[in-house]
Amino acid sequence: MYYSDEIVEEIRAKNDIVDVVSGYVKLQKKGGNHWGLCPFHNEKSPSFSVSGSKQMYHCFGCGAGGNVFTFVMNYENYTFPEAIKLLADRAGVQLPEVEDSAQERQKQNKRARLLEVNKEAAKFFYYQLRSPQGEIGRNYMEKRRLTEETLQHFGLGYAGKSGAQLVQYLKQKGFADEEIKEAGLASYSERYGLTSQFWNRVMFPIQDVQHRVIGFGGRVMGDGEPKYLNSPETPVFDKRRNLYGLNYARTAKAGNIILCEGYMDVIALHQAGFTQAVASLGTAFTSEQASLLHRYTENVLLAYDSDGAGVKAALRGIGILRESGLVGKIINMKPYKDPDEFIKNLGRDAFQERIDGAENSFFFEVRILAENYNMNDPEEKTRFHREIAKKLCAFAEEVERDNYLQAIAEKYFIGIDNLRKLVNSYAAQTGLVKPLERPKTGQAKANAQEENDKRAQRVLLTWICEEPGLYDKIRKYITAKDFTEPLYMQVAEKLFGDLEQSRFNPAGIISMFEDEEEQRQVAQLFNTNLPELSTKQERDKAFHDIILSVKRSSYEFYTAQMGADVNALTRVIEGKKALEELARTHISAD
Repeated sequence: MYYSDEIVEEIRAKNDIVDVVSGYVKLQKKGGNHWGLCPFHNEKSPSFSVSGSKQMYHCFGCGAGGNVFTFVMNYENYTFPEAIKLLADRAGVQLPEVEDSAQERQKQNKRARLLEVNKEAAKFFYYQLRSPQGEIGRNYMEKRRLTEETLQHFGLGYAGKSGAQLVQYLKQKGFADEEIKEAGLASYSERYGLTSQFWNRVMFPIQDVQHRVIGFGGRVMGDGEPKYLNSPETPVFDKRRNLYGLNYARTAKAGNIILCEGYMDVIALHQAGFTQAVASLGTAFTSEQASLLHRYTENVLLAYDSDGAGVKAALRGIGILRESGLVGKIINMKPYKDPDEFIKNLGRDAFQERIDGAENSFFFEVRILAENYNMNDPEEKTRFHREIAKKLCAFAEEVERDNYLQAIAEKYFIGIDNLRKLVNSYAAQTGLVKPLERPKTGQAKANAQEENDKRAQRVLLTWICEEPGLYDKIRKYITAKDFTEPLYMQVAEKLFGDLEQSRFNPAGIISMFEDEEEQRQVAQLFNTNLPELSTKQERDKAFHDIILSVKRSSYEFYTAQMGADVNALTRVIEGKKALEELARTHISAD
């Protein structure tokens, strides 16, 4: 959905970022900015800065940054249109009616109706649990030691003895047979007509990250089969792209997310205070779910069942997490089967100890692998070592591979040189990895110089953003073309163009970029650490040196482009003149 730049800017201007962020994060004024604990990673000392003058935020710990739209999108996991709507409502801005196609309106209306059906079904199950016929469900919940607060928090319910009751209730609420069927709440048969598959079960409403009910899981009371029954796939329920409990876990800020196998494991952990727990939805863990987790954390702790099936699931999950760039560790559930049993028998503190001692996923894989070999048999032991070598080849980065190689060699009493030869031999045969080419000394120096040039450009942009009046002092010498990084140049063009018009709106510049990573980089551009200077003389010299550095790197950049860029010669000539003038000119930073 498209909104004009004018309406976007009006909404941004009417939502002061300090006020908005204060609704989520406790902030304290310090100097010109407000500081707090970053909501996007786990930290003990504040590195999260919110600037009222720039109308942006930046975390010096994890690098998160952006304007008020970016913050709402990242914190609430909203799309840009959803963030626009939330902030427009907050500021009392009337959004223009956007004319959608008939097909799009029909699709949106269908989704809205299906969500409404699920919401009403959740209400029905919730009140059924508290009715006389819900006694069997209440007894089950009591047996599982769930508090009334927990029952309410997760909206747990009960489906009565007949599958016709839910259908009758939903029809009374005005829903058509086709809507009830499409929501996955019932099916039609010639013998029974339209009836729900959910009956004689305790019910677990499944919510998306916006707390909307999108489906259900039901646990049968007694010995019926299947033990757990989930809603089928529907236009609003995709099992591969949702996780039970994520609507709460995403704001837990624990520094990790605990991945479980079952609904009761999640509920038991939340009740014990581990509100970062989630579970897959009756299917094996998927790459789509891993991508979803990656929005909220880098660290995932697997709390799978301790039996054989749980170990196999954990091994599979480790691979998916690794492919998604997530760090996986394994929580040891023994001597109990799952988190629910563990918490009930040993309690919260013992589980926290297991979290603190969670096993590195690679060590877990190797340990499980070792169980398949007789270490007293030389032939089997050799085969085990070969399998380790294969696994070590999975690490593409040489430093990481060598660190694991050393650790495994020590842990399993393998000669490190022998293991390294085995790894290199296997890698050479299969082409799985190539030795990391170390940069030559000259290349290393060139890379260091390039980074210094970039830093000088970042410092200058931040300095001008902190003190817009300085632009008038540099405009004669520095233009947007002097910023050799494409992103830096785009930012400078907009910033300098605004300053030429006596406007200053750095937060608005972020909105120019749709890519979230680019938005983060722009926020970082305006929040580079400036040199700490105690005297005016030091300040003037540092400011002059930065300008000179930016101009020099620009001159060298365009000199290298001569022959390929027809405009490069002109810029080189202009750059040389500017450098000569800068060398003999004093520029005050005041």
